[in-house]
Amino acid sequence: MTGAVVHQGPVLLGMVAPATVIPTAKIRDDALSKARFEFRWRDQFNLSLDPDTAEQYHDQTLPAEGAKSAHFCSMCGPKFCSMKISQEVREFAKLQNQDSAGFIAAEEAEKGMAEMSQVYEDTGRELYMGAGGREHD
Repeated sequence: MTGAVVHQGPVLLGMVAPATVIPTAKIRDDALSKARFEFRWRDQFNLSLDPDTAEQYHDQTLPAEGAKSAHFCSMCGPKFCSMKISQEVREFAKLQNQDSAGFIAAEEAEKGMAEMSQVYEDTGRELYMGAGGREHD
């Protein structure tokens, strides 16, 4: 066995072992999850079992220093990041108790809904429309 293989064994075990197996692992796992959700890359590296390797893996796809403060990763990118979308949904939910004037882009949303309502009326009130005569896309 090479030194790298011997080193990777515990690293991989730490990645797959349930946090409940090792009592203190839950504290670390929870902190890492929170850092991940908040896009605190440096904290993620430092909380990992092997900070240097974690940063090297990150840098293979996003090597720029600015990527360590980005609110997305290379897996989904900025438009499809589930963590970012979750944060946006939470922010949107906070606004639900306000009137429409409190919403960001309320005018654009109202205009878009009116346009889609007109499309609905113009197409015979059909809920599902698809290309090429199909019922669904």
